[in-house]
Amino acid sequence: MKFTKLVFVSVLIVVIVLSTSAASNLDHQQDTTDFNDAIMDSSEYPSAQGRWLLQNKRTRRVTCKKFPGICDAKGSPGPQCCKKKCVNILTDRHNCGKCGKKCKYNEICCKGKCVNPSFNRKHCGGCNNRCSNGEFCVFGLCNYA
Repeated sequence: MKFTKLVFVSVLIVVIVLSTSAASNLDHQQDTTDFNDAIMDSSEYPSAQGRWLLQNKRTRRVTCKKFPGICDAKGSPGPQCCKKKCVNILTDRHNCGKCGKKCKYNEICCKGKCVNPSFNRKHCGGCNNRCSNGEFCVFGLCNYA
């Protein structure tokens, strides 16, 4: 009985020693592998140099502050320039009627004025949706009283 206990304990000690040494060896290999992967030779990866150049490329944006005529171009959001952006002050919620005039959260910009489309008879549910005579705008829908 003593002999089997002794063999079992010695085998257990050998297994623990081998597993800890193997684990520490693996950790060391992973550290060096990560370091070797971090160093990238440009001759080994020819496209790496091109990606680096693209990352450092700086593009200049053409703004309406320097070139006001750009807002009149086809596809422009609007003909006016507000804070270096082309906008339409007749419909833009952040520049309604003039630059910097913001509409409230429940309002939209119609013809340069902030209106509430839920209750405005001239702009019921959206810009220029008029309610007929005798109708009222209730929650964006024209209804009879």
